[in-house]
Amino acid sequence: MPSPFYDVAQQKIRVVNYCRNDPAYNFEDSRTIRPSNNLDTFVGLTSLSYLRLARSQDGHHFTVDDKPFIYPSNRYQTFGIEDPRITQIGTTYLIYFSAVSPLGIGDYLVTTKDFRSYEDHGLIFSPENKDVVIFPEKIHGLYYALHRPSLKSVGNPEIWIAESTNLKHWGNHRHLLGVREHFWDESRIGAGAVPIRTKSGWLEIYHGMDAQSRYCLGALLLDPDDPSRIIAQTAEPILEPEADYEKHGFFGAVVFTCGGVVQGSKLRLYYGASDCAMAGAELDLNEILGELEKVPRST
Repeated sequence: MPSPFYDVAQQKIRVVNYCRNDPAYNFEDSRTIRPSNNLDTFVGLTSLSYLRLARSQDGHHFTVDDKPFIYPSNRYQTFGIEDPRITQIGTTYLIYFSAVSPLGIGDYLVTTKDFRSYEDHGLIFSPENKDVVIFPEKIHGLYYALHRPSLKSVGNPEIWIAESTNLKHWGNHRHLLGVREHFWDESRIGAGAVPIRTKSGWLEIYHGMDAQSRYCLGALLLDPDDPSRIIAQTAEPILEPEADYEKHGFFGAVVFTCGGVVQGSKLRLYYGASDCAMAGAELDLNEILGELEKVPRST
C-alpha cells in the first residue's frame, strides 16, 4: 500500500510502501494506515491532498487548472491539505484548510486577491482542530469563526465558536452545537459552508455523521447579532447520500460540503461525494429556512 508524504528535509514528495499482510498495520479504513496496537493514530495516509483551481462561467461546467495552486510545503502539511473553505472579505479571499502531519491536524490560512499568488499566514487553529469556517463580515467589530476540536479524551467532535480582531488570533471559545442521540448527526458534527446572511439570521450548512459513519447535511440558523446563539435547526437532513456515486466510493455514504454560491433565493451547494467526486445541488433558501425548527433559548 503506497503512502505519499511531503519530505521536509528533501523538500519533495516521497512514497513509503506498506505491506498489506504486515500484522503491525491496520488497513481497514481506506484513507489511513494505522498501527494495529493503536487505532487512534496513523502512520500515513493512502493519498496526498492538495488544492487545484477549477473555473466556470455558469457554475456547471468547469475547467481544472493543469497545476496545483496550493501544495504541501512545510512540516505542518506533510500528509496533505484538506477540506478548504474560502471567505471573501472586501477584495481579499481567505483560504483556510486542514493541514495534516504527524504533529496533528490544524487549520492553516493563506490569503489571495487574484488566485495567482497567495500570502502564507500559518496555523490559525492548532491541532487537533478542523472544519473551520469564517463569517464573511464583522459583527459588532469582531470576526467570528466556527471550528471543531477533535477531542481524544472526553467529549464529542462538536461545533464551537470563536472571535478575533485580526483573523489570525482567536479567543473567547464557546461550545455552540452538540451531537444528538438517535439522530442523523449522533456521532460527530462540523461546520460546512461559509455562513450565509439571510433576513432571518446566519444560515450555516453543517455536516453530521451517524453511528454507521453515514454523512449528511443539515442547517442551523444563528442570531444575526450574536452568532453564538442558535435560533433554529433542522431535524432531518437537507441533503443525504442517495445516488450511487454518493453511496459508493473511496469512503462511501458521504455528502460533505465546504462551500456554496448564493444567487437570489437559490443556494448552489457544492459537495464531496464518497470522497471520490465533486457534485452540486441547487437548494431554495426559503425552503431550507422553512424546515428549521426553533431551538429553546437557554437561560
